[in-house]
Amino acid sequence: MNDSSLETADLNAPEGSNEASAPAAETPVAVAPVTANDAAVDAAAAATDLAPAEGDAAPAEPAAATAKATPEMSPAECAAKLKALFPAIFGGGVFKPLKLRIQADIQERAPAQFSKAQLSSFLRRHTGNTGYLIALGKATHRFDLDGQAVAELSEEHRLAAREELARRRGLQQERLAAEQAERDLAQTQARNRAGLLHDFERTTLTLPNFCVLKGVTEAELPGLLEIARAERAAQPPREARPQFAPRNARPNGPSGAGGREGRDNKGGDRAQRGPRNRPAR
Repeated sequence: MNDSSLETADLNAPEGSNEASAPAAETPVAVAPVTANDAAVDAAAAATDLAPAEGDAAPAEPAAATAKATPEMSPAECAAKLKALFPAIFGGGVFKPLKLRIQADIQERAPAQFSKAQLSSFLRRHTGNTGYLIALGKATHRFDLDGQAVAELSEEHRLAAREELARRRGLQQERLAAEQAERDLAQTQARNRAGLLHDFERTTLTLPNFCVLKGVTEAELPGLLEIARAERAAQPPREARPQFAPRNARPNGPSGAGGREGRDNKGGDRAQRGPRNRPAR
């Protein structure tokens, strides 16, 4: 399975991984570990994007003031607004590795338009997107809000992204295999029920003997037969097969090569030609 097929699959938010592994917004950068199973995979990036720098954090504002300053919006509205304000990094459908602590840059460039919680939620989802991880595993630099490369991307972060992609790919393959096994089992059971119904409608055995032969109990048999009848009724009608003449049949009539007149004409032609000239001995 290639990266493009993985990106189209519904794997952008694995079970409990994005939120569970992302550190709190106040966690300093120095203590944010980078692990292979980090749901955002860009472990240090996700941590530092959401954590304020030591010594330069803005004074805390009262919750009431913050609520009045920033409008309420859904995650989709927040994403659309960020794409409109910063299309070079969030628009165009192309993922680029984000500059570390880009949340502070957003708040500086668009003051009072996004709350801290709104940006934290968006960035966790954005950096946990499969498309972002693919870009992170291949890129060499990080980019700012204007789409300009500002810093080299560490090999540690690239490796973490690749490991997370491999983990998601394995989960997807396991899910597909389980779904295929379930479909195969359902088809086998349907064929068995169809065969059971076919034999039941033609058997001359008594009911107890028939159940023993088929390995079902007399209590189970009516339910299985009812399901089989419903499945048979749901199948599309079969098309009638065209009737073909036997291969050895010869056409009749005066024009047919196999008819009597044809054979007579053949002999007449031979009589008209006469015997073959043979050399005298």
